[in-house]
Amino acid sequence: MQIVLITNKTIHNKMRKINLLYMSKLHFIIATIITAALLSVGCNSNSTKPEQQQTKSDSVNVFILKKESFDKNMAFPGELIPYERSEIFAKVAGYINDLKVDIGDVVQKGQVLVTLDAPEMIANYAQASADVQTAKAKYLGSLDAYNRILNADKVPGTVATGEKERLKSQMQADSAALEATKSKLNNYAQLKDYLIIRAPFSGVVTQRNVDPGTLVGSANNKPMLVVESNSKLRLRLPVPEAYIAASPENGAISFTVDAYPGVQFAAKLSRKAGALNLVNRTESWEFIYDNTDRRLKSGMFANCTIRFKRSVPSFVMPSTSIVTNQEKRFVIRLTNGKAEWVDVRSGFALNDKTEIFGSLTEGDTIVLRGNDEIKPGKQMIPRIAK
Repeated sequence: MQIVLITNKTIHNKMRKINLLYMSKLHFIIATIITAALLSVGCNSNSTKPEQQQTKSDSVNVFILKKESFDKNMAFPGELIPYERSEIFAKVAGYINDLKVDIGDVVQKGQVLVTLDAPEMIANYAQASADVQTAKAKYLGSLDAYNRILNADKVPGTVATGEKERLKSQMQADSAALEATKSKLNNYAQLKDYLIIRAPFSGVVTQRNVDPGTLVGSANNKPMLVVESNSKLRLRLPVPEAYIAASPENGAISFTVDAYPGVQFAAKLSRKAGALNLVNRTESWEFIYDNTDRRLKSGMFANCTIRFKRSVPSFVMPSTSIVTNQEKRFVIRLTNGKAEWVDVRSGFALNDKTEIFGSLTEGDTIVLRGNDEIKPGKQMIPRIAK
């Protein structure tokens, strides 16, 4: 009987141990399930946030591209130069005999400015004139002799054939000598005319570098006088390459000079150079200013303002839409919600807008604030900017 009791007690203890082990495993399983559930919730929570952020980043502000009339005021430095300018040099060597003008004198076209004295040239002219008279007398004598022999030859046998030919040759030689002396006289007469120097056009004497008695000639480096026509002035200014395709509004320009603060002057476009200066890549534009009151002077610097205007409308967009990196300049166009890089070239810039040229059409959807992190092909959600 005692043996049986021991056996039942042992069985009871074993069952108790089994129950404890079972409960421990059950608690472990429950704890594992709870931990896994918590981790799952955490992962779902973390994965939801990037998705929300991704959705937010894919939504971009855009605008619809259209063409606009574009004009812009630009400031350039300019210079006033005379409409005509002539440096007066002596064609022949001589001494200043009479200086008839001085700086500031108003002269008319053809007016005598300077007379020169060249004794040797006068002597040569007189000698050439005398040579002409001598040659003329000799020619007339030989011509008269030849005419007489022709009249005598009307009677057969009166004049020898050789005599007639000799007189004819003499007459022709004297005629050629006369023409040579006349040509020489004309040359000296032309040189003699160079002793009288006249104004090439109406204007003002702006420089005088000689005095009476000064020896002058073609070898002189400095001109005797400088005459300028300043009733009209040329206003020249260099225009950068980016603007040469545009035209000034109404073909006019306004400018100021330091001599008359606050006074606005206007000039009309006359001509363009038609080629760029290879040093600074600018084209020279010339405007004409009517200076009948002679208020402005040649050599003045002008502060010019040009209102450029395109002949046809062009694309204008916010400057923030244009992306410039080390490789290219582009804007981002959305086509069916996908990003596309379009290469562009900038034109005029005005405040926060820029004129652009490229493979674009009206109605294109352009990202308002472009950056090179928006890669081509990326799906975007456009939102029209207000």
